[in-house]
Parts: sequence; structure tokens; C-alpha cells
Amino acid sequence: MTATDTFFSAWSKADDAARLAIIRDVVTDGCTYDDPRSQGILTGDAAIADYVGNFARMAVGASVVVVKTDLRGACERATIAFRMADGMEQTGKYFIDHDGDKITRMVGFVGTGADS
Repeated sequence: MTATDTFFSAWSKADDAARLAIIRDVVTDGCTYDDPRSQGILTGDAAIADYVGNFARMAVGASVVVVKTDLRGACERATIAFRMADGMEQTGKYFIDHDGDKITRMVGFVGTGADS
């Protein structure tokens, strides 16, 4: 399992301590996270885990799946599916910088950027 797979597996964890432990294992100390719903750049595992916890609390029974990734050097482009318990699905595109096996920076976008 890659750091990206592990990170997104934490999105479904309702337990705060378990979610933080998972995220802490795959991000660097100064990791930054930014997406349209984060209302600014989050820094550090605790801030990121707290934000990610909103999904687990609001989307009970949902899963988050890494659909596709491409790697270029230390930068990864990932398509992520947010699959709700009622069958609805939303996708997102993330650009993820790595330092070895740790994530240093993530920037997410709603959708995949494909024309409809």
C-alpha cells in the first residue's frame, strides 16, 4: 500500500486517534494540505487529521478509493473517488509531493478537470 492509499484510507476512520495515527505515519511533520473545502492551507498531521475527520463524521458508511495515480519524480497525480453509502460518488484530483515514502504536500481539486 502506498502513502497515498494509506492516507485516503484514513478518511473513513471514525476514531480520531486511529485516523491521526494513520495520517501521522504517512506525512512529514510540516506537511501541507489544501483543497476547495479546507478553507485555506492546513499544516501538520493533527490539523490534517482533524479536517479529514469531518468526512468520517458527515459521510457515515462512505469509502474513499484511490482510482488512478501517475508519478513523475517525487510528484504524484491521483484521482480519488468519494463513494457515499447511498451510491452517490464524487471524484477529486490531487497533486501530491513526496519525500521518500512520506507525503510533504497535497493540493486537491473537485472533479477530475475533464470537460463535461
